[in-house]
Amino acid sequence: MVDFVIPPPAQPTVGVSTTEALFPVRRIWCVGQNYAAHTREMGGNPERTEPFFFAKPGDAVVPGGGLLDFPVATSDLHHEVELVACIGRPGENIPVEKALSHIYGYAVGLDMTRRDLQAIAKKAGRPWALAKGFDQSCPIGTIRPVSEIGHPAKGRISLSVNGEARQVGDLSDMIWSVAEIIAALSRFVALAPGDLIMTGTPSGVGPVGRGDVIHAVCAGVGELSVTYGR
Repeated sequence: MVDFVIPPPAQPTVGVSTTEALFPVRRIWCVGQNYAAHTREMGGNPERTEPFFFAKPGDAVVPGGGLLDFPVATSDLHHEVELVACIGRPGENIPVEKALSHIYGYAVGLDMTRRDLQAIAKKAGRPWALAKGFDQSCPIGTIRPVSEIGHPAKGRISLSVNGEARQVGDLSDMIWSVAEIIAALSRFVALAPGDLIMTGTPSGVGPVGRGDVIHAVCAGVGELSVTYGR
C-alpha cells in the first residue's frame, strides 16, 4: 500500500449511459476555433490551417452539470457548447484513418470561458490558462459509448440561455473532423484512456450572468443543463 504525505486528490469522473461504472478523467484538451462562423466572430480567419490546442485541468469537469457557483475574477463569463470525444485507447502519432478507434464514447460539454481574462491574455501575448482552466469550467453530460451511438459526424448542436437560443450549428460544420483533431493532437502528446477532447464550438457564444440557466443539446449524443448561483 502506498503512503502519501498529504491526502491524494479525488479522481475526476463522468457518468456513462450504459453502466454504473464511471469514466475516469485524465486530461482535458480543447481545439480552438473549429467552426468557421465562430472563428470569424472571434476575429480569426477560418481557412483550414493547422488546428491549435489548449488545456483544462481534469478536475475542472462538473459531471451532469447542475447548480454551479459563478466563477471569481470575471465580469464576462461566456458559454461554448461542444461535442466531447472521450478517449478509451492510448496512442501517439495516430493516423487519421485509425483515430476513431481510440474513442470510447461521446458527450456534450461546455467550455466555459472568462472572456475578459482571455482578451487581456491575447492582447499581452500570454497563455489563456486562467481564462479557460478555472474551477468548474468544464460541465459535461453523460458519456454515450461508441457501441451505443457510433461516431456522430453530423447533427444539430445548440445552446440556450433562459430559454433563448444562442448557439445553433451542425457537427458537419467542423473545419477539422474528430478523427483529424485526434491525429493532429497525437503528434504533440501521447493520448491515453481518460483523456477528453473538446472539439470546438459553433458561433453565437455570449455572456452568462448569475441566475442564468444554460441548456445544451447535441443531437444523438445528449443534453446538459447548468444553473449559475446568484
